[in-house]
Amino acid sequence: MTASATEEPSRRALLLRSAALGAAGLLGLGYRPAAAEPPPETTRIRLAHTPYICAAPQYLAEEFLRLEGFTQWEYLAVGTREGINAVAEGRVDIAMWSTPELVFHLDSGQPLVALAGVHGGCYELFGGERVRAVRDLKGKTAAIHYFGSGDHVLLSTMLAYVGINPRTEVNWITGRELRNAMDLFSDGKADAFVGFAQEPPELRLKKIGHVIINTAQDRPWSQYFCCMVIANRDFVERNPVATKRAPRAILKGVDICATDPQRAARFLVEKLYETRYPIGLEVMKSAQYSRWREANPEDTLRFYALRLHEVGMIKTTPQKLIAQGTDWRFLNELRKELKA
Repeated sequence: MTASATEEPSRRALLLRSAALGAAGLLGLGYRPAAAEPPPETTRIRLAHTPYICAAPQYLAEEFLRLEGFTQWEYLAVGTREGINAVAEGRVDIAMWSTPELVFHLDSGQPLVALAGVHGGCYELFGGERVRAVRDLKGKTAAIHYFGSGDHVLLSTMLAYVGINPRTEVNWITGRELRNAMDLFSDGKADAFVGFAQEPPELRLKKIGHVIINTAQDRPWSQYFCCMVIANRDFVERNPVATKRAPRAILKGVDICATDPQRAARFLVEKLYETRYPIGLEVMKSAQYSRWREANPEDTLRFYALRLHEVGMIKTTPQKLIAQGTDWRFLNELRKELKA
């Protein structure tokens, strides 16, 4: 998906842009700081397109990127398995991505940089009849999208937190071809499944399973970010001004999700990201989009890294991982500018 400032906007695009800018006005999201800065080193920005709607802020950001000095932006359809690799390889410049999965990739030395926390609360752990608590998963089967995915790493962290070794004391099965992890759980082939974005509402509609942990409500998980803004390290080093401007557009999208979830859900419908308005609205209301203004994303990375390091799933110490894989300069500046 590509957008350019030279294209003649359609009536719907104009309406969507007006809606986003109207929300920005109500939120007090001004543009003077952007105008006072040097222009971005590049006017082209590439973002990841994934099917999960908790990433709504980066799609709402499309309405702000032009005002940040970008004349061309692309949402590249990289999917869920290859999205973070696309950022590391430089095919995508910046993206919202799962924090647990990010930890796994930072440990492997990929050239990724975490720039800001975005939101918490999009993950929920569902159990079947034999599982009422995380401890009940010892010796049971969990369905995951793929090894190293955000749901796999998050559930591994939950298991480690209660003293279960995720590498040896749980059986893992993955979705293949047309049968994803949620289907395996729905069909009774797994005792647990971690759903995120629109998956938990879909399971509730089907009345399948029960919630063991809701990361929007249950501590300690509710204290941490499930998604962050990440970027390719080389892009950050070559384009510091653009690196600040692109996350600013995303964070303005975050504020719309936080203060006007109905408008964000309508945007998702109009753009065909999620045509089921009730499901989009539930996700917009349940995800903790206001957390970026108050919580420390470094605490999240430290928490996940420590748990995974303790059970041998990563080799890098939390201190080294944070030192090599984060850059909070832009977030600190944006919090001041956007009156966090």
